[in-house]
Amino acid sequence: MDIEEKVALAKRNAAEIVSNEELLQLISTKSKPAVYLGRAITGPLHLGHLVSLGKLLDLQKAGFETIVLLADIHAALDDLKCSWEDLGIRTEYTRKAIELSLDWREKPKMVKGSDFQLGRDYQMDIFKFSTILTVKKALHAASEVTRMKNPKVSELIYPIMQALDEQYLGVDMQLGGLDQRHILVMAREYLPELGYKKRVELMMPLMPSLLGPGVKMSSSMEGSHLKVNASEKEIKDTINGAYCPAGVVEDNPLIAFASWFVLPNDGKFVIERDNKFGGDVEITSEAQLKELFMAKKLHPLDLKNFIIGYLTKKLARSRAYFESNQDLLKQLGPRFQ
Repeated sequence: MDIEEKVALAKRNAAEIVSNEELLQLISTKSKPAVYLGRAITGPLHLGHLVSLGKLLDLQKAGFETIVLLADIHAALDDLKCSWEDLGIRTEYTRKAIELSLDWREKPKMVKGSDFQLGRDYQMDIFKFSTILTVKKALHAASEVTRMKNPKVSELIYPIMQALDEQYLGVDMQLGGLDQRHILVMAREYLPELGYKKRVELMMPLMPSLLGPGVKMSSSMEGSHLKVNASEKEIKDTINGAYCPAGVVEDNPLIAFASWFVLPNDGKFVIERDNKFGGDVEITSEAQLKELFMAKKLHPLDLKNFIIGYLTKKLARSRAYFESNQDLLKQLGPRFQ
């Protein structure tokens, strides 16, 4: 694979890259650059998380070493429902859910945050960072990620740690959602003031809520998401009830999932239909999918039936594992079951 092909793979479906020029330089000059994706262990893994995790598959094909940060301390700093005592069991759940929910070319290296974030050098860097970062900047950085209605001091430490993670994980790039943009830009601005290099920041679009526009996909909001350990009945009921109006592609979660996850991973897919409804149709690109849907040549029910079948098969390993480990889910509480 040549450099242009690697760059195209790295950029595919990205919402924003800071910067494109630096990404090209990175891929051109380093044979195996490293990228990390942080996953706070606050709630169950769901379809929205699969979009960013699936991007790691593109980056593996493009020659990147991939790392997933199991962000246990971040989770406790951000989520009142995530007690310090629960971190171990939540980390175990998240690790297994990530391992089982995707067909990895090679399993990403998984690193638990507390394994390095409690070290003396890391803690000293938190203190140093806090002396150059204003409260206003910290609030701005954290505003899209943490729960900021009545911000705690811990929520201002969160973005500092996310920036430092780039240095202590030894990566060249961070992968995140577009909602993390303020933190990623802050990292580029402030890490050099500590004597560290700025990294490339790659941001993926956010999956629309299954409930429709105006609601964020969230593991804490019932109906807005679908867990990777969902039963076959839950998959069918949830997808059948998902927002998917005929002819509408904007904020359509099923169009987004097919475009950002199914097509990149499978290259193409076939939607099976009765001959009286036009027969089977092979989808090979996002543009084709949207064109057919907007022209109402592809019915929402046909897309839903495909997604139901796809997820039933794709999530079979995760579902089987957690069905056999109900005690683990019971310890985690109703949100995970």
